[in-house]
Amino acid sequence: MRTIKGPAIFLAQFADDAAPFNALPTIARWAARHGYKGVQIPSWDARLFDLKRAAESQDYCDEVRGILAEAGLELTELSTHLQGQLVAVHPAYDLAFDGFAAQAVRGNPAARQAWAVEQMRLAARASRRLGLTAHATFSGALAWPYLYPWPQRPAGLIETAFDELAHRWRPILDAFDEAGVDVCYEIHPGEDLFDGASFEMFLERVDDHPRCNILYDPSHFVLQQLDYLAFIDIYHQRIRAFHAKDAEFNPTGRQGVYSGYAPWAGRAGRFRSLGDGQVDFRTIFSKLSQYGFSGWAVLEWECCIKDSEQGAAEGAPFIASRIIEVASRAFDDFAASGADEAMNRAMLGIVR
Repeated sequence: MRTIKGPAIFLAQFADDAAPFNALPTIARWAARHGYKGVQIPSWDARLFDLKRAAESQDYCDEVRGILAEAGLELTELSTHLQGQLVAVHPAYDLAFDGFAAQAVRGNPAARQAWAVEQMRLAARASRRLGLTAHATFSGALAWPYLYPWPQRPAGLIETAFDELAHRWRPILDAFDEAGVDVCYEIHPGEDLFDGASFEMFLERVDDHPRCNILYDPSHFVLQQLDYLAFIDIYHQRIRAFHAKDAEFNPTGRQGVYSGYAPWAGRAGRFRSLGDGQVDFRTIFSKLSQYGFSGWAVLEWECCIKDSEQGAAEGAPFIASRIIEVASRAFDDFAASGADEAMNRAMLGIVR
């Protein structure tokens, strides 16, 4: 068993053009004032981080770590959620996702994909220079428009999609392996890796690649009505990153899981600020600790009701109060009577 590190905070939802959220030194001090000990940095946000420079310059990486250390923080992971999404984009989403890419490759799906793959390679090198062991990302999706089989899907459609997804990601996984960094896919609706079964389909196609791992976020499982506690029991060996994000699911006679046409506040399933939803975090922290998860508990704030500043302020103490300092000795050591092989044999009635 190991003690989870934290609390930490994902900066993506807080970065802004206004101070203190527009530069790494100031947003780091803001996070530290709220009680956070680590930050997860969105690698696409030039206000906070220069991914290409980090991949090429150890001096720059040392500068980034120094800025965080001055605020009393550590870097937990880099995130390439937006770039990872672009590794695989179904044509139906070309226009919607084009804004995630560099201006020069927009409107050109092939160039956009090549740019995304290079971004992932840069992230592998940058993570190594920064001394990181895990990386947060999305898988992208080719099959997502065909999630519900109506009209009936042609035979082999999903298999072909996952074959191609694995083909695109295998060289990236190899690059991260060379860097000594785990790729942690956030299991997330909208991605082809959206539940345990789909993750297994992908994992099989990349030959159980040791760098193919999971960013565990229970909120997405609440909205799917998937057993997020049993998920830890099944996949704990592959869980290498953790987003602490809350959610609730309140079905009515009018809507249930498929209530995505409603605005967030009106959906049966919706994300909530940490502590305001239905996620059983005490059991999650217990299970992750039991299975030896030694990474960071990272707040990802998304809520359609509560203000982000209040959510950030409440998030650090919420996480801190649930981190378990794992036991250094057995609770019943006081009753130990001592033993040796002869005593054990005698107690069992073994006479030979």
